This record gives sequence, C-alpha cells and structure tokens, in this order.
Amino acid sequence: MNVDDLIAIDIHTHAEEPCGCHPDDGYDDFQAAMATYFKAPYEHPPTMVETAAYYREKKIGCVIFPVDAERETGFRRYANEEVAQIAAENSDIMIPFASIDPAKGKAGAREARRLIAEFGIKGFKFHPTMQGFYPNDRSAYVLYEAIAEAGAIALFHTGQTGVGSGMRGGMGMRMKYSNPIHLDDVAVDFPDMPIIMAHPSFPWQEEALAIAQHKPNVYIDMSGWSPKYFPPILVKYANSILRHKMLFGSDWPVIKPDRWLADFEKLEMKDEVRPLILKENARRLLKI
Repeated sequence: MNVDDLIAIDIHTHAEEPCGCHPDDGYDDFQAAMATYFKAPYEHPPTMVETAAYYREKKIGCVIFPVDAERETGFRRYANEEVAQIAAENSDIMIPFASIDPAKGKAGAREARRLIAEFGIKGFKFHPTMQGFYPNDRSAYVLYEAIAEAGAIALFHTGQTGVGSGMRGGMGMRMKYSNPIHLDDVAVDFPDMPIIMAHPSFPWQEEALAIAQHKPNVYIDMSGWSPKYFPPILVKYANSILRHKMLFGSDWPVIKPDRWLADFEKLEMKDEVRPLILKENARRLLKI
C-alpha cells in the first residue's frame, strides 16, 4: 500500500460474502432491514472483490472486517481466513481486521494469535450489541490479552445500532451493551492496547468524548453517520483537543465514502484538522 497516493484511509468497512453463500435463516431479512434503515442502494451487499475495486478507483485505503456474532444471531460468520486472504490479494488498498466472539474464550484467544501470526491481522472488530456482551466483562479479557500482547488494535461498536432497527424486538439486539462507558475499564486494564470506539455514540456521545480525552490509547472513528448529522459537541472536540484521535470511517457498504466525504467537506472543520481525520491519524495508528 502506497499511503502517499491515497486521499484517505477508511478505518471502518464491512466484509460480506458473495450472493447465495449465506443460507442461514433470517439473514436476508436482516440485510434487507439494514438496507432500509441506511437507505442503501443494493439488494445484497457488495463482495470484498467489488469493495476493493471501488476503493481502488477512489484512491482510498480501507480497513475491512467481518463480524462474528454466531452465538447471538445464529448467522454463520464469514471466515476470518478468507477475509484475510482476499485482503492480501488486494493489499494495495485493503488492511485486514478479524472478528472473534469473546464467548469463544481461550479458543478465541488461540485463534487470534494464529490469525496475527499467519495472516498479518492488524486488529479485531467487536460489536457488543450483536455479540451480546459488556466489553468490560472479565470473560473477554483472555481474548484482549492475545490482542494486546501482539500490539494489535481493538475496535468496538458503540452507541445505537442500525442492526435490527425496525425488526420485531429489534432482532433481539440490546443497546445497553454498547454504552462506551464500559470501555473505560478496558482502557484502564489494557493501557497499551489501542482501542477505537466506532461511530458517534448516540445517546452517549459525551461519555465517548470523555474517555477518548482521558485515556491515551482510545480513539474515535466517525463512521455510521453522515457528517451532516454529527452532534455539535463531536465536531467541537474533533476540531480541538481530540484532533489527533479522530478517524475517518464510512461503515461501508451501508454508507459510501462518496457520501461521507461530500458531507464532511461542508462541515465546519479547520483546514489543518481535515488531513488528520482523513488519513494521518489512521496512518500513525496503523503504523503504515
């Protein structure tokens, strides 16, 4: 990856399997509800190969990952190994993260170490609401230990989620798990593990900003929302004391970088801050 040639690094993109390869009951209904919530223009999410082509054309690097929520959703996960292999075939534009449900315990920790050693995985995606756990639950710490000892990154969904929105019972998703305050404990107990809090953390935005300001190892990615909807306090902190800890993320494919970047251009953001958010902060964090 030639970072100098890129206009941005998208820290938050989702890997999806090819059409027809995911037979789990309810999966298509789940994807349809997501597309409706985000007004996404597709019947089935794009494949990783299609994603790579898009990002290559736009000259944007992307961190890409699956989500392992097998226990809570019953949906088979997209194999971390396959995601890593496709990312390696498109390494000019893609950086692979993996996802392991903390419920897998020591087996998950072994998997994490293997993925880091054999596939060059740089980080791990967690979705507390989809996976049904509090991030500061000590049962997850055995997995965090494997991530921390390798110097890898832990990225956590925070705040309200589009997953299950409008579906009966919210598809069983409980938003309480994604209050960012639970990550304060993780940041204390793993002070050298980089932690990314994904998304504007509605309705807990101030908690997220406080943690990112207080804990040196905590960052915020600005994915999942169009910038025109950002809370004013998030913009204020991004323009000032957290300018080195804010990261561009789109939440592809439900939000395309084109839309995010166009709305970001209209945001009242200092000129010297824009390149930090779009690329330089991620470049430093990812060590690329």
